[in-house]
Amino acid sequence: MNQSTDTEHLTNLLKTAVGLLKLESKSPLLTEVNLVCEYLKNPNFRIAVFGPFNYGKSTLLNALLGNRALPIDLIPTTGAAIHVRYGDELKTTITLKDGQKITDTGTKVLKEFAILDQNRRMRDDVRQVEVFCPDSFLKTGVELLDLPGTNDREAQDELVYQQLVTADLVVQVLDARQLMTLKERENLRDWLIERGIETVIFVVNFINLLDPSDQKEVQNRLRFVAESFRVKLPNNISNLYRVDALPALRSKLKGDTSAVQTTGLAMFESALQSLVSLQQEQTVIHVPRVQKTVNNIQKALTEQIETISTQLEATQQKQQAKAEIQNKAKTLIQQGFQSSSSEFQSWLYLPKLLDRYQADIVTALKQGEFKTWETEVFKPTVLKYQEKILEWVNKACEFFDREHPGEFVICYPETPQVSVPPPSPPPQFPNSSGSATPTVIATGVGWMLGGPVGAAVAGGATHFLSKTLNSEQSTEVTTSNSNQVHQVYANLAQDYLTNFSTEGFSTLHQYEKKFQSWIHFPSLKEASENTDLYHQLQLFNKIFNDLNQVLE
Repeated sequence: MNQSTDTEHLTNLLKTAVGLLKLESKSPLLTEVNLVCEYLKNPNFRIAVFGPFNYGKSTLLNALLGNRALPIDLIPTTGAAIHVRYGDELKTTITLKDGQKITDTGTKVLKEFAILDQNRRMRDDVRQVEVFCPDSFLKTGVELLDLPGTNDREAQDELVYQQLVTADLVVQVLDARQLMTLKERENLRDWLIERGIETVIFVVNFINLLDPSDQKEVQNRLRFVAESFRVKLPNNISNLYRVDALPALRSKLKGDTSAVQTTGLAMFESALQSLVSLQQEQTVIHVPRVQKTVNNIQKALTEQIETISTQLEATQQKQQAKAEIQNKAKTLIQQGFQSSSSEFQSWLYLPKLLDRYQADIVTALKQGEFKTWETEVFKPTVLKYQEKILEWVNKACEFFDREHPGEFVICYPETPQVSVPPPSPPPQFPNSSGSATPTVIATGVGWMLGGPVGAAVAGGATHFLSKTLNSEQSTEVTTSNSNQVHQVYANLAQDYLTNFSTEGFSTLHQYEKKFQSWIHFPSLKEASENTDLYHQLQLFNKIFNDLNQVLE
């Protein structure tokens, strides 16, 4: 990647990835990504100096700077990652985790915020420590990073481990008196090699305190170790240097150039300057360093992709099984509804209605008890058919968790209106003398009929028959009138049942159409849970592939 746009794109991808992964605030991976993003944005060439406590890391850096800018003591002192950058004057800026910034001239403020307390613990409220120095080496775009000593406290080791990934060049300080402990070898493997840090500059301190014979043996032993950490170095630059840090610092402060040469500091400074120039000419990001972090992110993304894929497959299978059950239930409910509807239609068939209920209606009308018959006999029968139909609708609502499509309401025709006239005087028949007496026929039915009976029924009026009628004629007339009155009631019953049948068929047909439209919902529609998982899967895969492309 040679362009800043690529760097910005990679940074955005990494931040998007950690957002998708929903990493906890204290997650090591989240911390690593944040530091790598800082590393990608950092224009300086960062040289990180680390090693076990009391190995002289701060002394070495002070010797490089030519002053006592950093805390030096006989006990482990550095309790924070101190970024040393160029500035027109020596000053220190402390940034706390709550966003507050404390700026002070010089470096005295470091004693309060950047050294270990009496229990050798770091402050937990400090986010960043910056020291600005008017140094010519720093002015070339170099930044020095003084890290807390390792092998002391777990929190310090964790801070060092996190910060190393942000360095362009790692310098490990060794103590010639206790050369390459097992813990240091483990750190080399776990902290550096495994994270793509393939080039390390080793600086051996305190070698001046050994006998000349021991000094040569130590250098020979170290040369073997250093060879495996010079992957990115040109052949003319070594990655193993002897620097007597404290004598070098004293000589620098005195301005004794010749004494500085004997400490090995000048050779180390020259190597650093060459490496910085070489790196700045290449103007490329240390891809292997970033690659390790990207690989860690992609590993976490892959785990999530597998998890989401498993969940999606499970939900799809569950949804498919549910759809099959729904389809079966839907078929059964439709069949049950149709069966109940067919039974009701059969019952509504007019010839059957007339056969079952016409005579009962006639009797009820004659007795003036039609409403009682309708309420106690007819309507309960209709209600049973309604309930059978609605039972399937209710089952569908409960099973599919849907709102009810509406009640199935049957309307009944108006009650047949029968008007009873006032009683008429008894009929008079011709006497033996042959005298003519008015004859009236009382019907009690106020229904419009044709002929003499109609006249008598309609208004309760009397119809006078010829007084010449004899007794036999009167009996025939009475029988004829009775038949006509019965037919009137029969017609009333037929009209009532005809209207009910017509209205019933129409209402049932409309409700059937409503039900069929209501129950034909898209049962195989993809569940929202599946949709969300599918979108997540697409997004995770896109970020994963984009990370590959931007590194290529």
